Formats: sequence, structure tokens, C-alpha cells
Amino acid sequence: MEGKPNSGRPPSIFARGGLYVLIQALLLVLLFFGPSSLSGEKLWTGRISDWLVWLGWILFLASSVFSVVAAFQLGSNLTPLPRPKVDAKFVRSGLYRLVRHPIYFGVILLSVAWFLITQGELTLAYAGLIFLFFDIKSRKEEQWLVTTFPEYSDYQKHVRKLLPLIY
Repeated sequence: MEGKPNSGRPPSIFARGGLYVLIQALLLVLLFFGPSSLSGEKLWTGRISDWLVWLGWILFLASSVFSVVAAFQLGSNLTPLPRPKVDAKFVRSGLYRLVRHPIYFGVILLSVAWFLITQGELTLAYAGLIFLFFDIKSRKEEQWLVTTFPEYSDYQKHVRKLLPLIY
């Protein structure tokens, strides 16, 4: 049965969404290690800059905790790949009552926090790209989730995708 697409082997990492994971990793490397601004200067100066840095660190910590809690609430369902595991269980409790993709929400908040810390226009652009990327990635993931869990369609009608109460 060599060469047949369904020869009993699990789908390849790319068939399970591996390219999304690679792009996500590259975007996060760009966010944290890429240039934060074209001029090398912060967008704000003085006290406002200091307050924004503090706000950024608070938001950074809060978004990190949010993402970690969401990951724990997924339990054995957690995978870096967007395609659900074969034996996955549908989780809609805890943070998943507030937003369908709380880990993505946490990373989006984390990228906004990093913008407040660095105060660079390029960092803001990276945060925007990360939001756009998670919107695209979640669309594909949700196609798989609807196929895996028929009740997911009803869940989509009642819980926002990426930003609680907003989107």
C-alpha cells in the first residue's frame, strides 16, 4: 500500500497545520527580537512613556497568566498544531466560556503589551500582524473543530472568537 495517501499513517505535521506553527514562531521572534522602530526612538517620552512601560509589564504578566491558564484548561487536548487531536474532547468551560481561542487572545494581548513596553511603531505593526495571523489560523482551526465536534457550530454563535465581548 505504499504511496497511498491513507495508508494507516497519521497525517503529516503540515497536514495538521505545521506551517501555521512555523509562521507563528517567526512572528513571535520578529515581535521580540526584530527592530521596534525605524528611528530607534520611542513614540512617547517622559512620564507618559514611563506609565506606558509599567502598564505594558502589567499587561504582559496578565496575558501570560491568561494563556497558561487556558493551556491548562485544555489539558490533554493541548497541541501546538491547530488540527485537534484524534481523541480530543470539546472544552467550553473556564476561559473557553469567554473566548473560543483564549491562548490566541493571550498572545495578542502579550503583543500589545510588548508594544507598550517598547513603544515602537514597528512593534505595533507586528502586533497587528499577529492579530491578523491568529484570525486566519483560527478560521482553519475552526473548520477542523466543526468537523470534529458538531456542537462547535452552536458554540461559535454564543462565544466570540479572539477578543471577549468584541470579536
